[in-house]
Amino acid sequence: MMKVLEKQRLQNQIALVTGASSGIGSGVAKALAADGATVVVNYASSASGAEKVVKEITDMGGKAVAIRADVSKEDQVLEMYRQILEQFGTLHILVNNAGLQKDAAFVDMTLEQWQYVLDVNLTGQFLCAREAAREFIRRGVQPEISKAAGKIICMSSVHELIPWAGHANYATSKGGVMLLMKTIAQELAPHKIRVNSIGPGAIKTPINHEAWETPEAAAKLLTLIPYNRIGEPADIGEAAAWLASDESDYVHGITLFVDGGMTLFPGFTANG
Repeated sequence: MMKVLEKQRLQNQIALVTGASSGIGSGVAKALAADGATVVVNYASSASGAEKVVKEITDMGGKAVAIRADVSKEDQVLEMYRQILEQFGTLHILVNNAGLQKDAAFVDMTLEQWQYVLDVNLTGQFLCAREAAREFIRRGVQPEISKAAGKIICMSSVHELIPWAGHANYATSKGGVMLLMKTIAQELAPHKIRVNSIGPGAIKTPINHEAWETPEAAAKLLTLIPYNRIGEPADIGEAAAWLASDESDYVHGITLFVDGGMTLFPGFTANG
């Protein structure tokens, strides 16, 4: 169990974590809450999962609420932000985490599979980041709360860098996230808005359980990870809390890979 409100670097800040009812999103939501943020736990379909995360946060002394919205739908994103601003007055941190996979061989991939992944993984990040940026610009810097007017953290992947056969839609979405992040980081910097990405490697979540659920699968996966362990959602949560805090105030426009060395191309360890 996470320590109750252990650091307080994010005290008096309101954070939105999309896709936070399970997996990486839940780990990020709990880490931000442990650092003192009030967390909006966004979910698209699993109300029970979101409420479970809210309860875990409140049980440790934190503050959280659940709000439903499909981030790929503009009207639902606008309504979610309306609820946040009505309830809390403003927003300080967005973690653009919601994402999914619909895997297929490229020649078998349907337009629906392609579009669905791009809609959630990329368009969803655009819509949520746009609304966050509008609120950050409207409010401006609150120096007693944070050095920045707002912080946007995009959840990317090692696959913004590493091609991934059988996952053309997913890899394309993450490559798009990388340039979306860098472009809005460049554009929003004069407003004192910091924008960065986290690039997780192999993390134990429901989206990829087949890759680690058996000893055989885990052993195969570990051949891709020089640090020789599979990541946990808390690993990403701690990175997100740091990127959202003033400790990283001069960090802007980067992807922080949290991957145990997967992006070191370990297949070349023995000379390729």
